[in-house]
Order: sequence, then structure tokens, then C-alpha cells
Amino acid sequence: MAINFPKKSDIRSLEAAAQSGQWRGAAPVHLWDPPFCGDIDIEIRRDGSWWHEGRPIRRKGMAELFASILLYEKGEHFLVTPAEKVRIRVEDCPFLLTELRVENASDSSSQRLLLRTSLGEEVAVGREHPLVIGGNRTDSGGSAEPHPTVDVRAGLLGLVSRSVFYQLAELVESNAGERENEVFGVWSDGVFFPLV
Repeated sequence: MAINFPKKSDIRSLEAAAQSGQWRGAAPVHLWDPPFCGDIDIEIRRDGSWWHEGRPIRRKGMAELFASILLYEKGEHFLVTPAEKVRIRVEDCPFLLTELRVENASDSSSQRLLLRTSLGEEVAVGREHPLVIGGNRTDSGGSAEPHPTVDVRAGLLGLVSRSVFYQLAELVESNAGERENEVFGVWSDGVFFPLV
């Protein structure tokens, strides 16, 4: 059941919706054009955790609600309601992809990869939600590591967790029959995604 936003609302008034347990799905933030009201001390960390004023947001419903009103615009992240727009900090990606489900696993070219975020949102990897390995990042030990992401919605990226990346690696195959240069990757929704 979706919550109907009142004409006049602000970020704090959405808490009741989160506590009601009735909040589901993404809000139509692309339809709203509220004024920018400044920065708010909310940060999404690389591990997918949400923090407010230096403290973790422990209520999952609150984090789910905030995630549903996220907007990515011109390289920045915002929380948006019909009445206001505030900028937040995102350490890496606003979502962390923590679960993988494979449909039609018996035929790799017709299989479908479904990834779930740590907040329960599911996305099917495909043309609209591409899997991109991206450039290697350097971890805290100074060694290079892949940075796999999926476009969860409207430019909001989900970082593929290490455990899910290992599961994807088990599904890797070659596309040597289709190209001169052999490339290894995974299929989802009829699209081949190179894992290099």
C-alpha cells in the first residue's frame, strides 16, 4: 500500500509513514520540483548503512523511507518531498546489493539475475539496470579491487557486495562464439555483461 504525500510536507513529517509499516516502493521524486533547502547531516556509508548526525539510523523502516525519496542529480544525492529538497552525503553508492537470485539458471543466455539491496529493493539486471564493473578502486590495504555496480533506479547506483560478486563469478562464461576476442562475463535478460 503506497502512502499519499500531503501537498505540504517535510522530511521529518515522513517519520509517521515509516513507523506505520505501510511504506513501500520508490516515491515519484522525478515529478516533484521543490526548492532546495540546503544540506542535512545524513550520510550513506559504503556498507549501505544510513547515519544521521554521526549516529546510525537503526530503524530499518526509516532508512527504507529515506531510500524511497532519494534523487540523483548532477552528481549529487538529495532527499526530496513535494515541499523540499535537501542534499545528503553518499560515501560510495547509495545502495548495497547483498543478495542474488537467478531465474532460468539452466540456460545462461535466457537467465535473469535479480539483485536485492540491503533495504529490500529488488532489481533485475538488464538493459535498464546494467551491471558495470567499472575501474578498479584501491582498498585500505592499497591493493586494487573491482567496483561492480548496478543502476538500481534513475542513476542511483547499487554497489555489488563481495559475496554477491563471488556468486556472479560462479556464473561467468565466455562469449568466444560471438566475438573475435574472448570475453568473460554473465548473461541476464538477454544481455551479456563483461566482468573485466
